[in-house]
Amino acid sequence: MSPTILITIISLSLLALTASIILYFVAQKFKVFEDPRIDEIQDVLPAANCGGCGFAGCRNFAEALVKADTFEGLNCPVGGSEVMEQAAKILGKEAPVVDPLVAVLLCNGTPEYRQRSSRYDGAKDCRITHNLYIGETDCSYGCLGNGDCVRACAFDAMYMDATTELPVIIDDKCVACGACVKACPRDILELRKKAKKDRKIYVACSNCDKGGPARRACKVACIGCGKCVKVCNFDAITIENNLAYIDATKCTFCRKCVTECPTNAIIELNFPPRKPLPEVQTETANE
Repeated sequence: MSPTILITIISLSLLALTASIILYFVAQKFKVFEDPRIDEIQDVLPAANCGGCGFAGCRNFAEALVKADTFEGLNCPVGGSEVMEQAAKILGKEAPVVDPLVAVLLCNGTPEYRQRSSRYDGAKDCRITHNLYIGETDCSYGCLGNGDCVRACAFDAMYMDATTELPVIIDDKCVACGACVKACPRDILELRKKAKKDRKIYVACSNCDKGGPARRACKVACIGCGKCVKVCNFDAITIENNLAYIDATKCTFCRKCVTECPTNAIIELNFPPRKPLPEVQTETANE
């Protein structure tokens, strides 16, 4: 072997060795330590990656749990309290009790109550329709019926009813991930506290118009009359922008507001039948 080739081989070897040493020290200096507990937490999470926790995915949520001082404000809606308790046990922290939630549609504008005033012939997409015009009825607040929320649900917890032309939420499947809420351009879906036996009382309307125009657009629209507020003894009902709202955390299910509403805008679900009122007997005087 000639001296030139030998010198070249030695030089390249030394250069490679020097580069390796430099790269090693650079890697040590900028090495990112990852807490092994992140993998443990991720294994506990349901791997739905739905974003219901407010993070991009389960991995990001696991990192947030490990870094957080407390679990306050952090929750996995899919896994629920059981998953959060497992995560808390791994980290030696305490998981706060979080009430389960369920999605609710704040609209009852079926064709029976909300007549069509026009016909839309375009893409069956709620966001596109919403940006183009008020919809096929005179209510500019109600459901557009194109099913964006249903398509956004990754848990098959919603479907479109062919008769009512409204989405239906299946409580047993709903995990309160909030995907349907984000998908709705009219903000008529919300996550409410889930009660025992899936009982609900809520104002199924989102129309903020005054009483007359709201009622003309939909027969079961809230007209903001305030009668429900007057009969509620628990301060659970407020009126803002001509629209009543029932706070699910304060409502005691007394159901007085339901019978008081003159337009049947307040819906009660999964309650036993009401007992019939006793008949008032009148005595006739003997002549």
